[in-house]
Parts: sequence; structure tokens; C-alpha cells
Amino acid sequence: MVNVFSNEISRDELKPGDHIYSWRSSFLYAHHGIYVGDDKVIHFTLDPENGQVFLVSSSFFASFSHSYTYSSIMCLRCSELQQNGRLKKGVIIFCLDCFLNGKKLYLFSYSVSGAFFLAKIRGGTCTMAKSDPSYEVIYRAVYLLKHGFGSYDLFKNNCEDFPMYCKTGLVPKPFENTGRSGQINSLKFTVVPFALAMFLNPLAAVATTVGTNAAYRYSSDMGVREDMVEMQVEEFVRVVSMLEGERGNEETR
Repeated sequence: MVNVFSNEISRDELKPGDHIYSWRSSFLYAHHGIYVGDDKVIHFTLDPENGQVFLVSSSFFASFSHSYTYSSIMCLRCSELQQNGRLKKGVIIFCLDCFLNGKKLYLFSYSVSGAFFLAKIRGGTCTMAKSDPSYEVIYRAVYLLKHGFGSYDLFKNNCEDFPMYCKTGLVPKPFENTGRSGQINSLKFTVVPFALAMFLNPLAAVATTVGTNAAYRYSSDMGVREDMVEMQVEEFVRVVSMLEGERGNEETR
């Protein structure tokens, strides 16, 4: 049962269209997906050949790349999506067991109150934005499974951004704006303020970080951001393909 202390749920509580996640590496980060029923989860994975994440020098950020290395106990069907022990890129479908990879199951909450949102100190677990009906959520997830969700970007288009779009149909405008991911938005305003405060006054570091993090997490949540607009999934795929084509042309010049 989801409450302010934990979002952990049992499998019996799962419903098609749910946005679920599981923590990785001792709660360092979470991997997200959309449960579509019949014990299946559609999720967005990192391109094994995409060097973008590895360009970040911090070992913390680099560790996100390991969220897509699964154990050797994957079922036969899901193991077909692997290449040299790593997943194929893009939007893929897994059985629930392989998605969880031995971890616990958590439910991402929508339409939470501002007080509830701020009480959840860790980002990437809930949003004040409203979810669309489950049939719309599943339709978007299945459509993106066939047509893709664009290139993986740790800061603007990651595994959490995928289910958040499926659940709401909301995108930042312009696309170059920061993504929807709560754990990334939270992270950006935790590490930097804490590091600066440590130099000025170590005793005030924690208080400064908590206050700054709470204010930024609230203002960057997709439920209150003014730059979020609704976009049909067919249009979303068309725009993403166009933008990536333009980027590809620029890189070849």
C-alpha cells in the first residue's frame, strides 16, 4: 500500500496502466516502466553504444549506465533482447520478473497533494500531475514500443521520462527544456548546493540542501510547470524523429 513512507506494493495490487519502478544499487537510483497487464512491462533502456552517459566524469552519474545490465537468470524470452549481456536500446517489453531483476516492486503516484509531494524527500516517486485513463496510457506505451521514444538522454529523456509521458501525454515545450524525471531534477539540486554549502559552513550544508531541493523539486514537477503541453503520441513520435534527423544532419556537416 502506497503512503508517505513507502511506495512499495504487492503484485496483487498491480493494475494495467500503472507506472512502476524498482530501486537499483542500494537505492542509488530507480528503473521505471509501464505495466501493461499479462505480467508484462514496457520500459525505456539505454543504448549500449550511446556514449553520452559515459562522458560524465562523475562515477555517480556513470553508474546509471549499469541499470540496464541484467543478471543471467533472465527468462528465455527476455534474454533474446540482450546483446553481449546488455539490453538492446530503446523501448522494449519484459516480463515483470525480469524487469524487477530480483528487486522489490514500487508504484509511482499521480495526483498527489503538494504537502504529500514535499513529504516524499526522495524525488522520482510521485508527481502532482494527473494521470490519464489506463487505456490511453497503455496505447501510448504500445505505440512507443513500435515507434520508439527517441535517443536516451540521462538529463532530458530517461527511463522515468518514458512512463511519465505515457501516463500524462505531457511534454516540455520546447523539447530542449529539462525533462520530466523527478529523480534527476532532485539530484541536480542536491549535489551542487550540498557541495557549495560544505565549503561555506558544513553545519548548514544539510539544511541548505534540504531547503533548496524541496523548492526546486516542487517548481520543476510536471504538475505545476507552465511549460508542459499535451501532445498526441503520433505527433510526439513525428516531432522526435524530425528533431533527431536535424541533429544527425548537423553532426555529419
